[in-house]
Amino acid sequence: MSLPDLAAVLWRQRELIERLCYRLECEQLLLAAGRMNRIAFAVSEVETVVEDLQVLELQRGEAADRAAAELGLPAGSGLSDLAAASQPPWTGVLLEHRAALIALTTELHALADANKAMISSGMALVEAAMNSLGSLSPHQAVGYDATGHADPVTGRLPAVIDRVL
Repeated sequence: MSLPDLAAVLWRQRELIERLCYRLECEQLLLAAGRMNRIAFAVSEVETVVEDLQVLELQRGEAADRAAAELGLPAGSGLSDLAAASQPPWTGVLLEHRAALIALTTELHALADANKAMISSGMALVEAAMNSLGSLSPHQAVGYDATGHADPVTGRLPAVIDRVL
């Protein structure tokens, strides 16, 4: 019976996507509160759930292909095709999973987009603050000499700003 196996994997997938939404909400709250010292933990937790989802996606693909073969459908058939070819109660179960997954992924995309916007806004504020720190030109920085006194360093200075989040 591959349909019960597929349903079990779909439940697990829904749980992990819900957990990912929760982790992104936590990350969003930390960003809004300015708690940058905790962001690394939140990002690590998000990455862990994403890795779990990647493994589960492979399992879901295998379970779906077994169910498709059992129903006489080609490998790679979608949930709506599997639901159409299956008998009750599996038709309703698969359609319910499909609707829930669509809703969860919509919520997930909205959270990810909001977090990206907050991070981009924060980056812009940091850049503006860095630019307003003094009368240094873009190719000048302050270093220190051997005695500990400020010493302007001029020339083309390397700068790395990661704009991709």
